Amino acid sequence: MIYAMVAVGFTLFFGVLDVIKFSHGDVLMVGAFAGLAASAGVVAMHVDSPWLQLLAIVVCAVTVTGLLGAGIARVLILPLRRAPPLNTLLATLMLGTVLREAVRLFYPDGSNPKPFPALLPAGEFTIGALSIRADNLILLAAGVAIILGVHLLITRTRFGMAIRAVAQDGETARLMGINFEVVVLVTFALGSAMAALAGVMNGLYYNEINFNVGLLLGVIGFAAAILGGLGNIYGAILGGFLFAALQVLGSAMLPALVPDIPSAYKDVFAFAVVIVLMAWKPTGLIAEKASERV
Repeated sequence: MIYAMVAVGFTLFFGVLDVIKFSHGDVLMVGAFAGLAASAGVVAMHVDSPWLQLLAIVVCAVTVTGLLGAGIARVLILPLRRAPPLNTLLATLMLGTVLREAVRLFYPDGSNPKPFPALLPAGEFTIGALSIRADNLILLAAGVAIILGVHLLITRTRFGMAIRAVAQDGETARLMGINFEVVVLVTFALGSAMAALAGVMNGLYYNEINFNVGLLLGVIGFAAAILGGLGNIYGAILGGFLFAALQVLGSAMLPALVPDIPSAYKDVFAFAVVIVLMAWKPTGLIAEKASERV
């Protein structure tokens, strides 16, 4: 679900402006650290309720990354809209490095992994020989609710219609009275807020974050979006779940087939399979319906 949420963000950006924002994973990392700072502030105020702490983490992470995403779109993406796509790609790639190094240098002890508070219930549900952690189910349900909410926003609301109009033809949308810049800024804020929620979910799942967490999650999210079909939300979701399934398969299969290969090579296996799938179906598993895409 975490991979799917990151992939949906890439899809939103590409769908609206045909750009790949390679700083997306590092925005996720900023959101996770903003949530951690909010947690420390709430604890300092002697708030003991884990749900209030979680609410503070989510609100702070979403607010910070939403503003950051809109700011990136306004200052960096929109001015480069008519420049060659390579310019935007390199600019966002360098911005990701700036964000990552800024957190490492200026966040207290930012170079080392930071413990993330375990705020979700720790119980388990047992079905026969299968044990499912309660926090896993909560995170899964939360991810489903978030993606469903974004889907309903895009498909059932007036603003969602404006997003789809800009994605289809920005110039015609302007002529129809749609505020192009506002739609772009809100879309980037929305995608960045989803990244923040994915970062918080990742911290709650592993109970740890570090300044490099967005690097791998960004690459995996982008690979999932490409695998599913860049520009298609359903494809991004499918790609995220498929990549996770490949990791699980690799961690179980590799040590059984080759005892000298540890399960840590699951990422190598997953990326190798994604490369094969991309060569087999370059447009993605669910290709975007478009007459032209550059």
